[in-house]
Amino acid sequence: MKISDDIFYCGVNDKKIDLFEGQFPVPDGMSYNSYMIRGEKIAVLDTVDENFGDEWLGKIEAAAGGANVDFLVVHHMESDHSANILNFAKKYPSAKIVSSQMAFSMMKNFFETDFADRRIVVKEGDSLDLGKHKLNFIAAPNVHWPEVMFSYEPNEKILFSADAFGKFGAIDEKNPLDDWACEARRYYFGIVGKFGANVQAVLKKASALEINQICPLHGPVLRENLCEYISLYDTWSKYEAESEGVVVAYASIYGHTKSTAEKFAEKLREAGCPKVSVFDVARDDVFEIVEDAFRYGKLVLAAPTYNCGVFPAMKNFIEALTERNFQNRKIGFIENGSWAPLAAKSMCAQFGNCKNLEFCENVVSIKGAMKACDEEKMDALVKELL
Repeated sequence: MKISDDIFYCGVNDKKIDLFEGQFPVPDGMSYNSYMIRGEKIAVLDTVDENFGDEWLGKIEAAAGGANVDFLVVHHMESDHSANILNFAKKYPSAKIVSSQMAFSMMKNFFETDFADRRIVVKEGDSLDLGKHKLNFIAAPNVHWPEVMFSYEPNEKILFSADAFGKFGAIDEKNPLDDWACEARRYYFGIVGKFGANVQAVLKKASALEINQICPLHGPVLRENLCEYISLYDTWSKYEAESEGVVVAYASIYGHTKSTAEKFAEKLREAGCPKVSVFDVARDDVFEIVEDAFRYGKLVLAAPTYNCGVFPAMKNFIEALTERNFQNRKIGFIENGSWAPLAAKSMCAQFGNCKNLEFCENVVSIKGAMKACDEEKMDALVKELL
């Protein structure tokens, strides 16, 4: 696939993978992207997952058209992008390896060599001259590993963005941008979400560049509506709400808390809430719930008391939020306890280190099963949220 006359896509699709990074469900598979720039000298940008080494090397050979490859540029050392560095080095023994100093340290950990006799260490502001083309390097630490670099090709005005602007899913050549925001959002908050300040820093650097295309290491090449994608990244990395709405996330043991949460969601809709998302934290993909919790500005957590605290599935979900710097949101609580409801107190305490959270004064506390008198408490919480 051509990116331009001299730049080619050499990535692969993994349609057999079930869990990306061992935890993210990817029913539509995953792409591992690699690129080639052909100038007077030829550079390959990143490798692919270890299971696709032969396929990838075949694509490199075909794109090079029989010519020798001069450089391998490594933007990111995570194994789904770096696993074939050693295989590349063996096939192209004269090629130089180009990356950050930290990346070479990681290579030694992975491959027992840091390619000392053939490496080129680059840092912020350095360039790699390929003749007709060149790459200008941009440090992007902790987006989302500390060694990450972006690069920018000024003639074609292409940003090679490592994992940034990536998404879950294999590349569908017919409709590559279908549902981009949905799966890019789940990807961002699942993987990069903790590092909003670092994303903001690199977005400021990128704002000084004229960008015609963005080539990430996962998902489709972005060519149109780039302002929209960059604006979303800006919103996400500032931890701002993207849309008006309320997420109702519940855990339930025998169904009483579930029915209460569903009744509460119904009341929100009747009151005119523009979007209400309801999730079971024990059964639904936790990262789908995380995605919506960051997408919308308000969150209601409903859970039973368990061992004088909160039900484990809810505790785990809240941890998934807090470790991603959950902030700038309004949170309400619904608790259940057959004799001593304590879940709301436990849930609130888990957010103790989060910034700029507003907790609703009205707490819906039920004992055992929802009763008619509990609806007044729910109405009060609805009014406070909306």
